[in-house]
Amino acid sequence: MTLTPRTSTTLTQFLIEQRRRYPDASGNFNALILDVALACKAIAKSVAYGALADLLGNHPDEGGASVNVQGETQKKLDVLSNDLFIRMNEWGGHLAGMASEEMTHPYPIPSHLPKGKYLLVFDPLDGSSNIDVNVSVGSIFSVLRAPAHVQGGADLTETDFLQPGCQQVAAGYALYGPTTMLVLTVGTGVNGFTLDPVMGEFMLTHPDLQVPADTQEFAINASNARFWEAPVKRYVDECLAGRTGPRGKDFNMRWIASMVAEAHRILMRGGVFMYPRDTKDLGKAGRLRLLYEANPVGMIMEQAGGRASTGRAPMLTVQPQELHQRIALVFGSRNEVERIERYHAEPVSFRDETPLFAERSLFRD
Repeated sequence: MTLTPRTSTTLTQFLIEQRRRYPDASGNFNALILDVALACKAIAKSVAYGALADLLGNHPDEGGASVNVQGETQKKLDVLSNDLFIRMNEWGGHLAGMASEEMTHPYPIPSHLPKGKYLLVFDPLDGSSNIDVNVSVGSIFSVLRAPAHVQGGADLTETDFLQPGCQQVAAGYALYGPTTMLVLTVGTGVNGFTLDPVMGEFMLTHPDLQVPADTQEFAINASNARFWEAPVKRYVDECLAGRTGPRGKDFNMRWIASMVAEAHRILMRGGVFMYPRDTKDLGKAGRLRLLYEANPVGMIMEQAGGRASTGRAPMLTVQPQELHQRIALVFGSRNEVERIERYHAEPVSFRDETPLFAERSLFRD
């Protein structure tokens, strides 16, 4: 069978076209993105081999499985993916340092290698709990400018990474599914590239992606319903009420437990994803990480006409306080995210907060 590509534009060609808009650009940024893409190709190959290469299961450590800084059990592919990101991005001379979900501290570029003016933050394998059951997983990344003092030769510190999402230079994700895709924004919209496994090239297949403003799909972990705050419960209850409820239309609920896969579905056809703040663990402001999960997906959504929020404030305006900071995240179709923000902004009624006055109340006739 002969395959006719929808477009002949490769990722390299696309980046060159973008660079031509800035005649004074050095080309370092393009080279960095291509290094990230190379890491994603290597991870895609490892994910595809899976059990054939003994890459499933937990990463072994003394006395059991290894655990990352988040307190989460690491999979073999978590550790391998992190190593691939480091190995393929440290040598090019484009970065001053990196930070990852799988590393406690930032990773400065070794002294024997050239250094650049960018910082790379990433989750090397998002949704890794799905690996052993062969469900789609992905990598997500964000590019920041290194502060001037770091570019001038100062030692890299955690503080240098604590930049709000609005300062991102680029963001993207790779999805390892039936096909491998790279979705990328460099601040001029969002474009999707599909990996041609024969050529080994990412080809532009989804130009100028846009998130529909309206939707009838939402994604949330319903097992946490008893911990939700009143605005989130109100929103979900209204969706579940369907056509006969206040929204006047039926909704479908989705949940993959891989944020990259959730983001990709929403980018393709609309929807809203919610991992809100709740009362399950009062010591955490949310489940997802601000710097290398919420911010990059926030930039992608905003560049595609969608919206990303904490539920209370635009995601890209949040000032990070620590490298592995957790945060509540709501993103997707603009009109639905704005509705959730309105619900958070409205005063909570006494009825919402007190079980005695709920629909199934002690005072109900």
